[in-house]
Amino acid sequence: MEHLFDKEWEIMSAGGASGEAFFARLDEEKLFLKRNSSPFIAVLSAEGIVPRLKWTKRLENGDVITAQHWLNGRELKADEMTGARVAKLLKKIHSSKALTSMLRRLGKEPYEAFLMLDEVKSTLDIELNMLKPVREAIEFLQEHAGKVAADDYVVCHGDVNHNNWLLSEVDELFLIDWDGAMLADPAVDVGMLLYWYIPEKDWEQWMAQYGEELTDDFRIRMKWYVVCQALLMLQWQKDKGRLHDVAKWMNFLQRCFQSECPAENKK
Repeated sequence: MEHLFDKEWEIMSAGGASGEAFFARLDEEKLFLKRNSSPFIAVLSAEGIVPRLKWTKRLENGDVITAQHWLNGRELKADEMTGARVAKLLKKIHSSKALTSMLRRLGKEPYEAFLMLDEVKSTLDIELNMLKPVREAIEFLQEHAGKVAADDYVVCHGDVNHNNWLLSEVDELFLIDWDGAMLADPAVDVGMLLYWYIPEKDWEQWMAQYGEELTDDFRIRMKWYVVCQALLMLQWQKDKGRLHDVAKWMNFLQRCFQSECPAENKK
């Protein structure tokens, strides 16, 4: 990475599991660098969803380096996820034809419910499958799989936790870290955000800010995808040896079944 810049530039790791992200700084100029980032980033930048893309360079070994404007800012706090700006930006993403078109050109196929259910079944190990809450969750998924067909598949982020929302020092809001982008039911993103951050009594108000009605159909779709995601996160945290986070996700999974969902009882 260093050979892309003059010796005066300071290059440092940006952390993260992949080790492919870096910061570069020279006096007042600051850049965020990513190795082999998806070309999807250019459309996200043009749509104002991520910080501005400055340049893209292909190296002799075939690697592609992208440089984005490095913003001074902060992550959103958990209690800020209730805000209208979050709802409106997420709706903008889900409504963007340009983003959907780009993901399709990149060869992404819709991540349909049966594919996610297959992933859950093939991912969970024997030890987790023996736990009663996990078995009951899988039974729920199988029973209601036929009720979660989406009318449209849109670009979903897939990990809308508050750490991926960036508020700049000039009050611009961005959603970053798009490595898990998919074509999916918008309930994939909305469900996890509502279940994790928003009290159920406020769901209808948040959905009004998002621009959609909270119907029984949308409720069951949200719950179905949230249960899938919780099971996948359980296994991921277990594989990492993070027992505290395993317990946290198990508690979250059980809380998913404490919320009301009238559509579950409809035939």
